Amino acid sequence: MTARHDTPDIFALSEINGPVLRPGDPAYADEVTGFNLAALHTPDVAIGATGPDDIVTAMRWAKATDTPVAVQATGHGANFPIEKGLLINTARMTDVRIDPTTRTAAIAAGAKWSHVMAAGAPHGLAGLCGTSTDAGVVGYTLGGGLPVLGRAYGYAADLVRSFQVVTPDGRLRETDPQHEPELFWALRGGKGNVGVVTSLVTELLPLPRLYGGGIYCRGEHAEALLQAWTDWTRTVPDQMCSAFTILRLPPIPQIPEPLRGGFWARVAIAWPGLPAEGEALIAPLREAAPVAVDTVEVMDHAALDRIHMEPQDPLPGRESCLLLRDLPPDALRTFLDQVGPAAGADHPLLMVEIRHMGAAMSRPSAVEDAVCARDALYFIDSVGIMAAPPAAEAIEQATQQLYTAMAPYGTGRTMVNIHGTPGDEQDRARAWTPEVYARLRHDKATYDPSNLLRYGHAVTPA
Repeated sequence: MTARHDTPDIFALSEINGPVLRPGDPAYADEVTGFNLAALHTPDVAIGATGPDDIVTAMRWAKATDTPVAVQATGHGANFPIEKGLLINTARMTDVRIDPTTRTAAIAAGAKWSHVMAAGAPHGLAGLCGTSTDAGVVGYTLGGGLPVLGRAYGYAADLVRSFQVVTPDGRLRETDPQHEPELFWALRGGKGNVGVVTSLVTELLPLPRLYGGGIYCRGEHAEALLQAWTDWTRTVPDQMCSAFTILRLPPIPQIPEPLRGGFWARVAIAWPGLPAEGEALIAPLREAAPVAVDTVEVMDHAALDRIHMEPQDPLPGRESCLLLRDLPPDALRTFLDQVGPAAGADHPLLMVEIRHMGAAMSRPSAVEDAVCARDALYFIDSVGIMAAPPAAEAIEQATQQLYTAMAPYGTGRTMVNIHGTPGDEQDRARAWTPEVYARLRHDKATYDPSNLLRYGHAVTPA
């Protein structure tokens, strides 16, 4: 819906401290562009929020004018172009306050994990970050948050103690397990369906260092490494976190030598225990196939990006995923048929990864939340770079083929943050169990009956 531009609306927006931009304004394009360049936003109005008051004003204006609202911090999870409506950009809200006594961090809506790592490092504290410290904390956590160290410590949402959130009625609320517990439940794993979070407080881990990195083999050894890794995952302790990855890397300067332009099979390792124990545990992987590059070492927790080596520059990406019950021999053969050496060097998917789940991620949170991935033993996700129309078509076809082939081994569900472009309601519902999805719809009807927050991976009100 296009926002009305009568005098009361303009007056309300004039109360916002940050920029208020419309198409054609000089800074508009920079304000609406996020990390994923495949989702090009064209809202009627974009505001650069500088604090909770700006978000309260924006939501009150949206409610008064019946204008749909989207929220973006870094745009790593942007997989749906925002057309019309209001876009709230929280990227200016980056404050992080560490309390070393309680081992907690109060994190503003636009802060990245890199901000949290930098603030926590002097105290030897770290957060449950995902594969890139460039991603925003709040959006990641609202979707449950799949950490690199998830098997050891669970989901990022499990550690959240409280939220400050503006609900679509324009009210600024504080929520935790004792205050508005249903709102607290819906925010931890239900994505941004019931409000716009202005900040959260989360527990931190006393973890200044870890043992991690990647073991890389040439792509032709993918089968040997995958089989060894799968067998190995059935024996390792809960603290051992790992993923098997197929990489077809382009010959561009952003990728370091000698990986640039190569076809690789990799096992990414993250071990928070004693380095000597970690080194002994991963020895079978180093013996499974000829190792071309080995980056596993003791590192500061703030150097987490060196484990998965995610892209640091904006790009147009197509992402998708599926939770897996297990990896029987048939599943391994299917996976290799789809993306292994037999698929060819010119296969269009840049990265296909199988993450080892279970352990702490299989156990319920101390306070109930909406995360629905606790029954998966593995998780598969993929990324393709949509550089041009022919490439986009090939990536879409390869993505569909991969997940159709792997569906018999899946739980039928996805993770909301990595779901990819949301389809119809049946497709969107796959991010949760039927019971949790029904509860989210009820909460949506309670907090957002007009469905103002309808962009992205939205839940429809009951």
